[in-house]
Amino acid sequence: MYALFEVLILIISILLGLIVLVQNPKGGGLAANFSGGSQFMGVRQTADMLEKLTWGFGIGILVLSLVISMIIPRQISADGQPDIELKNKVENTTAPVSLPAAPATNDQNGQKK
Repeated sequence: MYALFEVLILIISILLGLIVLVQNPKGGGLAANFSGGSQFMGVRQTADMLEKLTWGFGIGILVLSLVISMIIPRQISADGQPDIELKNKVENTTAPVSLPAAPATNDQNGQKK
């Protein structure tokens, strides 16, 4: 179920990006291509449709994001509390081994520093 919502969000995000790229803020874009004599939809209807799709996809991503945050898989212990095993693993990690010192370099006179 979680993966399904992830895929839906990805698809809607791609479609939203394409819809936004098709629009032109000065009234051109895809709407300008329909200004010929034989047109299926008018210029204004195309612009309205693109705006409604933009709002719909944006709201869809918002709703799906809220839903996915509620159904995200979590580890729950037997007593109903969140499992703190991961927290213990993070706290009990050891510090990395110190790196070796840099080799000595020579100064302008050939002397080691």
